[in-house]
Amino acid sequence: MSASKWRDTDDKVTNSRRELIEYIRGYRIMSKQKNDRQTNLTRGIRVEIASLVYNIIEVVVSVTVGLLTGSAALVSWGLDSTVEATSAATLIWRLKSEVDGADKRTVLHRKKVALYVVACAFWIVVAAILYEAVSAFISQEAPGFNWWGIAILFVSLVVNPLLAWGKYRYGKRLDAPALKYDAKDTMICQYQTIVVLAGIGLTQWMGWWWADPVAALLIVPYVAWEAFEATKDARSVGPGEAEATADA
Repeated sequence: MSASKWRDTDDKVTNSRRELIEYIRGYRIMSKQKNDRQTNLTRGIRVEIASLVYNIIEVVVSVTVGLLTGSAALVSWGLDSTVEATSAATLIWRLKSEVDGADKRTVLHRKKVALYVVACAFWIVVAAILYEAVSAFISQEAPGFNWWGIAILFVSLVVNPLLAWGKYRYGKRLDAPALKYDAKDTMICQYQTIVVLAGIGLTQWMGWWWADPVAALLIVPYVAWEAFEATKDARSVGPGEAEATADA
């Protein structure tokens, strides 16, 4: 065999080795990325489970105390927590489908359903808040005071930022808009907590009976906006997205 043929053969072998090495490297990178995504999906689900459990506690305590004391703001705040719980539950359902290896069309379907469920929950909360606030204005009675209601509000001032941080962190890692959207909802709940505390404080220590229903009404624009956004996002989810990589 001539020297030129040997060189050609050697070059082919060298190129084949390079291609094999590149393929192995690419496979390892893809494998690592897949493992990292699975890990982040699992941790994202854990954050949402924590959010679900805590929001159920918020709903039970705040709505019960609000009804017993006649606080429209506390009842409204508790009802808004039902949206947080619903959002957490639907995101767990959505993320788990990817962990379980569901196809893109199934993931897309769950995304659409989840958004519609959250949107409906938001609109129901808007109606409930308006009802409670109007009832309070008609009766013109100052709500009673209960330390359990104050306690759950102060606990939420600490817990909500932690939950929002976890949701945004894994939403960013997974490139999952819904998780980041949920983090924003949690911080809105933080603002609502401050508003409700201010309303209860003004009612109890200043004697302003109207401060409580006004605090409740201040929550309405934010909940209504989130309802509108969730509805719009749900409608925007179409069959065309099934061809793209599904996001949360």
